[in-house]
Amino acid sequence: MTDNIYLSFKNVSKAFPVKTGTWIKKTAWLKAVDRVSLDLKKGETMGLVGESGCGKSTLGKIACGLEKISQGTVILDGEEVGSSTDLLKSRKIQMIFQDPFSSLNPRQKIENIISEPLKIHKFGSRADIRHKVIELLDKVGLSQSHTSRYAHEFSGGQRQRIAIARAIALDPDMVICDEPVSALDVSVQAQILKLLKKLQKDLNLSYMFISHDLSVVKYLCSRVAVMYLGQLMETADKNDLYNNPCHPYTKALLASIPIPDPEIKSRSLITSSEPPNPLDPPQGCYFHPRCPEKMDICDQKKPKWTEISSGQSVRCFLYE
Repeated sequence: MTDNIYLSFKNVSKAFPVKTGTWIKKTAWLKAVDRVSLDLKKGETMGLVGESGCGKSTLGKIACGLEKISQGTVILDGEEVGSSTDLLKSRKIQMIFQDPFSSLNPRQKIENIISEPLKIHKFGSRADIRHKVIELLDKVGLSQSHTSRYAHEFSGGQRQRIAIARAIALDPDMVICDEPVSALDVSVQAQILKLLKKLQKDLNLSYMFISHDLSVVKYLCSRVAVMYLGQLMETADKNDLYNNPCHPYTKALLASIPIPDPEIKSRSLITSSEPPNPLDPPQGCYFHPRCPEKMDICDQKKPKWTEISSGQSVRCFLYE
């Protein structure tokens, strides 16, 4: 591992038990993350994209210690993380959640919400903490007068600014952004994205940016990883992925981006609109039932992870 790698997943899997029946019996395991290996560099923004339910958010929660891995290793800043508890105690990684309203305590004032992590980590005196809270609000475009209000008194964009202020309160090195703008209006999305870029420059932050909006990912991210049914399908630098996508699933995702011209119809490259049942994934390549380029071998063997060029790798028989 190079010195520039900050967070590394090594063959990480996460399975959830599925319980059914009158007596709540465990009947199956759902693999939300399936043997994922991924490196995140210092100072970069890694985009994690894919359809809903592909495991993006679960991988982000694993990075923060909110989910315990079933298999594999997580390495943070050169040191192997022994358990999810170690990550939860760490100040190095924080998270911004998708819905700013549900992620903020409705019974607490904004000052208490932002100061809570500072109190837990014994930042300083009450005066020091209050000064830090005001400083954080200023960084995200809010003012001291907002400290005495409750979450319901703010707009969606303002609530997300509060969530961002809480996330950077402990001066983390990395922030996991779990679809932080998907619940916001388009004009507000642009403001939040500009804020995230500014904070990254000012605070030297690294981001893992989870999203299903490929146009947002193209604007913010420097590298992109594509997930499908818990597995990585392709990783590449942003320009390589958007200009020369290799995996058929990546091509399908890019083809699905809406074109702002009513005269031009978007063309779907996926033969079946519904993904397979994650409790019973297909044999061989997980994507083959929906793939327009499938071959005979695709439903018989699992494709290997293949490096096509420096920085671009893919899981597909077309490139083995």
